[in-house]
Parts: sequence; structure tokens; C-alpha cells
Amino acid sequence: MSQAIVTRHASLDDAPAIAPLLDKYREFYGEAPDVSRSLAFIQQRFFLGESIIIVAEINNEVIGFTQLFPSFSSVTLERLWILNDLYVEASKRSAGVGLALLTAARKFALTTDAKQLFIEGAEDNPRARNLYTRFGFIENTDYHYYHLPLAHAQG
Repeated sequence: MSQAIVTRHASLDDAPAIAPLLDKYREFYGEAPDVSRSLAFIQQRFFLGESIIIVAEINNEVIGFTQLFPSFSSVTLERLWILNDLYVEASKRSAGVGLALLTAARKFALTTDAKQLFIEGAEDNPRARNLYTRFGFIENTDYHYYHLPLAHAQG
């Protein structure tokens, strides 16, 4: 018997449950573990109102989350959401949790009249990229995305 997955918008009270998941997510991308820093990051997003976090629960235990950051298109004059993070506890993968989180994110974006959701998938994470494609995300082949590291920038 499968357990019911519940998704809901997180609050500041959820930060201690989200922080260890964020830390595992960061570790996946090569960052050193630091749960206290992950907690501070989540708390700051809530304090500053800078993101929307949706959690997935089974039996009232937070087992996954997604974090959305607002953006806008100056070309179309519409709202966009960047689905920056999506993480599911390893033992709960393949149970539909990622799909439930994506569905909740899409539902939220629609309520804000957003034009699009954006998500990136690491080349070495084909499982996640497959989920995004199955969900309906379209890989962008029209644009090249660049980033500019600023940590040690001079001038």
C-alpha cells in the first residue's frame, strides 16, 4: 500500500525540517555539508520573502522540497518562476514525490498568472532531466545560458 504524498507551502516553522534536505541537495552538487548554513539560508529566504518553498510530506514527515524564485520577462511583460531546487529524500525516490512537487509548483505558478516555469538539470543527473521532460518541460535549444562568477571578480 502506497503512502499518501501531501504537498503544501512551507513556512518558517518548516525550516529545520527543510535544512537537512537542502544540505543533501547541496552535497549532490559538490558543496561541503553545512546544515547550520543551510538552515540560515532557508530562514533568510522566509524573512526576506524571496522565495516560495513547497514541501512534500508522507505521514507528516518532510521528505522533499522545491524552491521557486520569482523572475520576469521584459519581452513579454509577464511573471516567470525559476524552479531552482528540487530534492527528494533518497529512500523516497521513485514513489512519485518529485512529480507531486512539480505538480504543486505548476499549480502555484498558474495561480500567479506566470508565463513559464524554468528549471535546470545537471548533465550528470539524467534521472532528474527525464522527470522534467516527462512532466512537460521543454529543453531550450534556442539560447545559450551563461553565468558570471563574482566571488573573486576584479574590476
